[in-house]
This record gives sequence, structure tokens and C-alpha cells, in this order.
Amino acid sequence: MLAKRIIPCLDIKDGRTVKGVNFVDLRDAGDPVELAEIYSREGADELVFLDISATEQKRKTLADLVYRVAEKVNIPFTVGGGISSVEDVDILLQNGADKVSINSSAVKNPQLINDLSAKFGSQCIVVAIDAKKIDEKWVVHLVGGKIPTELDLFEWAKEVEQRGAGEILFTSMDNDGTKDGFANVALAKLSEDLNIPIIASGGAGNMQHFTDTFIEGKADAALAASVFHFKEITITDLKENLKDNGIHVRL
Repeated sequence: MLAKRIIPCLDIKDGRTVKGVNFVDLRDAGDPVELAEIYSREGADELVFLDISATEQKRKTLADLVYRVAEKVNIPFTVGGGISSVEDVDILLQNGADKVSINSSAVKNPQLINDLSAKFGSQCIVVAIDAKKIDEKWVVHLVGGKIPTELDLFEWAKEVEQRGAGEILFTSMDNDGTKDGFANVALAKLSEDLNIPIIASGGAGNMQHFTDTFIEGKADAALAASVFHFKEITITDLKENLKDNGIHVRL
């Protein structure tokens, strides 16, 4: 059985790590390079770096900051934000990223998933999906959750897999920052529908939430931000707790 992964997320705005609730009310959470180094040392399985304002500001991801973070970590490193071409991915991989995460650009140009997968391999391509429940339907949103689309979460996820994505990072906008737990019902359905790994994101508030998303949500990995940034949970303690609850993790 594959070990379940714990993934801290660095949401970057203006070169700083930030964290909000339901994608708004952002507050400063520290220096991304320092945090990355701490998480790598504590035993994080991977690290995700999302330049959350790159798409909205119509600019590229901060490649120099990516390079500085990559220098400090020895774990797989995924970078997203403002990626819209093969050339963008080339630059990020050259600066130390191991994988890239695309979101809005994938919806606007689904062929991009095929192109990136063909060029770099599916294992390098993570498609992030931000969705919110509206009238009992999970609606995909773009540009940091600001723009609703006509897309259904589950239909889009299936298309993403067919086009060559290696993983899906699903963030429930309803759960994000609430610390009330992950959207496990939706996660379980994604896991049943797809054959690629699903990363759970949005809602982690305590250690039990991680156990729940691995068991009830059938997630392959769990991503969190504020509980790690503000020292509410350490990765070392979390992994020991998961192991005690019968979850297979790398210690």
C-alpha cells in the first residue's frame, strides 16, 4: 500500500506566505523560504507553492523565489500560479520545481493538459480544481476562486484525467480556512471515479481531520496551510498520530 502523504502549502502573495478563510481575508503567515526549510526538516512528504495572485495579475510565477525555496528543500516540490504554456513549465523546472500545478489555464485551454503531459510526463502535471457547492452541485471556480464556471467538479476531474494529468489537487472553497474538516464526501466520490491520486485541500483544523480524509475521503494526500504555518500542528506529531490511527505514512 502506498503511504499517505502530508503536504504543506505555501500560498504566495507579494513574495510572502499568506492564508485566508474561504479564499479571502488574507493574513501574513511568514517567509516562504524559511517555512519551506522547516517543513522539509520536519518530514513533509512534498511541498506545494502557489503564487495565488499571478493569474489575476496576468503575470508569471515568481521563478526567482521558486529557486530560493528549491535550494532549501529535499522533497518533491510542486509550483503553481500563472502557468499557461510549455515554456512557463520549462522555466519553473529549471528553477527547481519537480511538478507544476495548473488551474485556470487548464479550464481556459484544456489542450494545455495534453501538451504538458506529452512534453514532461503525466507524473509532472497536477491539475488543481477549486470548487464550491451551489444548489447541490460542485461548481468549478477560476482565478483564485473569484470566477464561477459552468463546469461540474466530477465531470471536469474525469476529463482532466483523460487528458493526461497525473494528480488532482481538489480544494473545497466551502471548507477552506474554516478548520472544520475536509470535504470528504466529494473526495470519496473523486477517488471512486478516478484512477489518479487525489490530494485533499481545504478545512484541516486538527489531527483527526487528516485521519478522516484518508479513511472517509479516501484521499491519497492531504494538503494544509494555516495549521502548519501558525504552529498549531507539527508534521512530526501529525505523522505519529496518523500511524497510531493505522494510517500508513513515512516517518
